[in-house]
Amino acid sequence: MRVLVVDDDPAIVEILDLMLSEYQVIKAYSGREAITLYKLFKPGLVIMDIVMPDISGIHATKEILRINPSAKIIGITAFVKHKGKEMLEAGAVDIITKPFKKKELIEKIEEYRK
Repeated sequence: MRVLVVDDDPAIVEILDLMLSEYQVIKAYSGREAITLYKLFKPGLVIMDIVMPDISGIHATKEILRINPSAKIIGITAFVKHKGKEMLEAGAVDIITKPFKKKELIEKIEEYRK
């Protein structure tokens, strides 16, 4: 399964890539890039940081869902109390709070796998 990983912090993207070694990981470093790569690769799942400088994960989630209303997007954030509800309202299927463990991440991915 293809998983699109989106975070403006390259270190987080690399950590997620390592954690998700059993999946085909597509890396994006901005909300805009996430939208472009989603159109190109049509991944089975998106792991989306919520707070990013260009366009937020919330906005990118809305755009991806316009492209594919059945897209599965899991938000990741350290600001779950402030941004988690907004991300779910935008259409994300779930939220994972940073920092998270590999086991938690894999369990969430498997829960929403196509």
